[in-house]
Amino acid sequence: MANLQRWRRGTFGWGGPNPPHGTGCSLAQLSACLLLAATLCGSLCGQTFEVLETAEQITLTTPHLQAAIRKQGYVSGVAAGSLLDRKSGFRDVGYGLDIVDWIMEPGSDEAYRDELDEELIYRFNTPYHGKTPKRSLEGPQICTQAKRLQPQMIRGKDFAAFVSSYRYQTAAPGKEKGSLWTQTIVFPAGKRYFISSDRIDARNSSPAMFLRIDMPGHIKHDRGNTFSEIYLSYHAQQKGGSTTIPATRFFTSFAPDEHFNYRRDRVATPPRRFIRAYRLRDPQTGKQGPWLAGMTLDPSVVHEAWCHQRGYVCMIEEFGGRPIEAGESFSAAFIVGYFDSIAEMHEVYDKHRGATGLTVKPEGWTLTPGSP
Repeated sequence: MANLQRWRRGTFGWGGPNPPHGTGCSLAQLSACLLLAATLCGSLCGQTFEVLETAEQITLTTPHLQAAIRKQGYVSGVAAGSLLDRKSGFRDVGYGLDIVDWIMEPGSDEAYRDELDEELIYRFNTPYHGKTPKRSLEGPQICTQAKRLQPQMIRGKDFAAFVSSYRYQTAAPGKEKGSLWTQTIVFPAGKRYFISSDRIDARNSSPAMFLRIDMPGHIKHDRGNTFSEIYLSYHAQQKGGSTTIPATRFFTSFAPDEHFNYRRDRVATPPRRFIRAYRLRDPQTGKQGPWLAGMTLDPSVVHEAWCHQRGYVCMIEEFGGRPIEAGESFSAAFIVGYFDSIAEMHEVYDKHRGATGLTVKPEGWTLTPGSP
C-alpha cells in the first residue's frame, strides 16, 4: 500500500496566545498584519513536501518540482520522465537524470575478453563508443543491472534528500570487486533544480579510474521534436560567447568522438563552467520550454564528455580519470534542473562553483570543495 506523507516547517501567528481584538487596530495596521501573514504563509507553504512511497519508487512533490527515485528496475538518479517543472509543465525527455554505469579506466580489454562477463566487455571502434580504447574495472552497469536499491530519505527544515549506495559485484581479471558507489540527491525548497553527488570508494588502484554517468541525461526525439537546441559551455568557450547547437545537427547519427566531444587532456585549462543543457519544446505544438541543465560544479573533475546522436542524443560524462590507490575515493557534484535562460544557469553555477562532494544531515546539507 502506498504511503503518503506531507510536512510543513514553521508556524506563524500574532505573537501571543490570543488575537489582538479590542485594541483599536486601524485599517492600515490591519492591512499590514494581513500582508505579513500572506508573506509568511507564502514562504512557509513554499516549503511543503509531499512524499508518496511504493515498493517501486519514492515520488516527491514540491511547489516547484515533482520527481521520482526508483527503488526497483531501472535505478539510480531521478527516474525517466519524472522531473516535472511545475512552472512550465515540461518534463525531462530521456532515460533519467544522473544515471550511473560502470567504474572504468583507459585501455583495451581485448586481451582478456573471453574471461569477462559479457556485460563488462567494452567494444570500441564502434559508432556508439567511438575509437578510444577503454575497459571496465567493475560492474555491473548500475542503472540496468543492479535491479534494486534502498534509498534512504532525509528530511530537513527546508529540503528533502535521498541517499543510495551499491557495491559493485563483478570485476575484471586481477581486480577486486566491491567498490562502493554512493549517490546523494538534495531537493532544496523553493528551487526548480536538485543537487546531487556521485562518489566511489575504490577497492582497486588505477592510473586513471573514472565513473561513467549520464549528465544531465539523454534526449529522446524524432528529428528534434522534443528539443530545439543544446548548450555546451565548453563548446561555447571554444567558439566564443554563448553559442548553442541547433537540433538539426542531431538529425543523423555520429560517433561520440566526431563532434562536440570534450577531453581534459586536450585543453590547456578546464573551462570556467561545465554546463550541458537542452532547450525543451512541446512535440505537439512546438512551444518553447525551459532549459534542462546538468552542471558539473568543478570542471576539472571531468575526464571526458560527449554529446552525440545514436537514435537519441547521448550525453555521457566520465569524471575522475586520475591516479587512485585502493582505499581512496573520488567524487563529483552537480546541479540538475530547469532554468529560463543561459544567464540564469551561469548565475546559479557561479554560486556553487568548485564543489566536488555533497553531505547531508537532518540539520542541513553542504556542498564540499575538492582539490584536483
